[in-house]
Amino acid sequence: MGLLDGIRRRGIRRPGVTFGRGRREAGRVPAPFVVGIARSGTTLLRLMLDAHPQLTIPPETHFLPRLFTQFDRWVEQGIEGAELRERAMELIVSHPRWGDIDLDPGEVERRMAHHEPLTGGDAARSFYEAYAACEGKPRWGDKSPPYTWKAKRIQRALPEAHFIHLIRDGRDVALSLSEVSWGPGDVQAAATKWVEELGRARHRAQRLRPGTYVEIRYEDLVADPEPLLRRIADFVGLPWDPVMLDYHHGAEERMKEVVRDFHPLGGGTITAEERKRQHELVKSPPSSSRVGRWRTEMSAEDREAFETVAGDLLRALGYEV
Repeated sequence: MGLLDGIRRRGIRRPGVTFGRGRREAGRVPAPFVVGIARSGTTLLRLMLDAHPQLTIPPETHFLPRLFTQFDRWVEQGIEGAELRERAMELIVSHPRWGDIDLDPGEVERRMAHHEPLTGGDAARSFYEAYAACEGKPRWGDKSPPYTWKAKRIQRALPEAHFIHLIRDGRDVALSLSEVSWGPGDVQAAATKWVEELGRARHRAQRLRPGTYVEIRYEDLVADPEPLLRRIADFVGLPWDPVMLDYHHGAEERMKEVVRDFHPLGGGTITAEERKRQHELVKSPPSSSRVGRWRTEMSAEDREAFETVAGDLLRALGYEV
């Protein structure tokens, strides 16, 4: 049975239909985790939420799943105290993404020292809380698209994690991926990637605690941001603040952290210039001009190739085919 057959058997929900009010877990306020397939608008939503005076979201982290896995092993080996903190810090700062984050590692380790015994969740919170303090804000979140894969593991360590899954028309995702050096290479590969990653992410989300996962459409977010942002704010227990609509005024400054050459774990280099170019649009207010690009920019052959692979999922999600 193929992946799409499995999705059909389970049924496909249309995105953006189930919102709840943010739930406190163990006295902690909800922490928004923005996730989605690459080039689906997650940076846009990150900047909108980050503009809120009570919330900050650092550049992509990517190190949480490995941190939690390794932490469990270290504890099983009897490692504790200062050595445990040192190992956790080494894992965090040695990750390629750490260079994007403007933060003194010493601030993180000092916060870890307040927890005895230290847990994997405490180690992660120490990082986020140190970053939030540096930004002068009381609350934190995350924006790392691949966390769709490990959402359950993250939530086990961080019960306050609330996942906001941004979904975008796969044909526009494919066009956007064709513009970056690290994209899948051709439209059929992009379609396969979109179907498989989206299907698996939505299936795994069913294992999360009720009321801690929501799906929204990129197209709805850029067409009329305020109603959706109000619902997202309520979902994570944030008071509404219209400053989120003016995120673009500070977007260039917030994105400076990631304007550097980046060397992914898989090898290669994404240059500072390319990374800057990837996020040029976030300096402007949201626009529907990026919606439905496939109608005018995708050749008939490429459209047919994409829809042959992904047509059923596009229809099920409410997209025109």
